[in-house]
Amino acid sequence: MFKKCAVFTDIHFGLKSNSVAHNQDCEAFVDWYIEKAKAEGCETGIFMGDWHHNRNSLNIVTMDYSIRCLEKLGKAFEQFFYFPGNHDLYYKDKRDIQSVEFAKHIDGVTVIDEITTIGDSTMVPWLVGEEWKKIPKIKTKYMFGHFELPNFYMNAMVQMPDTGELQSKHFVHQDYVFSGHFHKRQTQGNVTYIGNAFPHNYADAWDDKRGMMTLEHGGEPQYIDWTDCPKYRTVKLSQLIDEKDSLLKSKMYLRVTLDINISYEEASFIKEEFMRNYSCRELTLIPSQQDDEINSDIDITKFESVDQIVAEEINAIDSENYNKQTLLNIYNEL
Repeated sequence: MFKKCAVFTDIHFGLKSNSVAHNQDCEAFVDWYIEKAKAEGCETGIFMGDWHHNRNSLNIVTMDYSIRCLEKLGKAFEQFFYFPGNHDLYYKDKRDIQSVEFAKHIDGVTVIDEITTIGDSTMVPWLVGEEWKKIPKIKTKYMFGHFELPNFYMNAMVQMPDTGELQSKHFVHQDYVFSGHFHKRQTQGNVTYIGNAFPHNYADAWDDKRGMMTLEHGGEPQYIDWTDCPKYRTVKLSQLIDEKDSLLKSKMYLRVTLDINISYEEASFIKEEFMRNYSCRELTLIPSQQDDEINSDIDITKFESVDQIVAEEINAIDSENYNKQTLLNIYNEL
């Protein structure tokens, strides 16, 4: 199927309520990916699912970025394969309707909407129904998919519970299995989640090992990080003040815990100065849990609360095995 391929996954066009900044990041990533793939001599491109974020509707501006980037990918490679992830499907239990159906009409792009084997490689879109039972019967050297496997980490904090039918042990005939879906780069046995294209939220804080994978047929996978990616950081204010020149970068999102005694006016000044001088995208100030360290005249309603952060992280969990409302109810009862 390939001599040397360049692989990426989980870019999520339209994330953050169709954020222009995020969609611009997506296009910048695609441009970088194409440049690197050409430099590495890759004739084949593969995308492993979750091109779009919203499974129910597509924003027109997001569609503009999406189509333009797929057209770039179709022109850049001798062949470019795309298969849908769960976010690309309208229904959870079937692939009848997917948000990138139009890509079938883009020259150079091959949409894989069923389990497909070419030579010694198999591509597997998001599995539905009893399709998982086919996996142990497939005998190919390479498998590319969008799998939800237990005991892998969905992000740095949340591990997938041991539920569902498909398990790592079912990939008995493959030398290498590469998957999208979970955004943290990780390997267990012959299964590797290559990590999403770039960090998307604070679940990715301090973990910038995202980008693309190259694979020469018969060789070992190589990972190339997108060093210009948006970055997420959680720090204490004292650390930020002492190490601002080394910590702060452009396109950075920060959550800063107030661990020193400052007024609201001082905090606002620090935020404005850092945002302006270092081109940070976001700097959220979080009151310390130790009340005696914070002046009582700070209006904490101006800051993001721990409850808000927890609720945001729970809502960001991408798995049908967790009931988000139940998790929120449990947290609220603590």
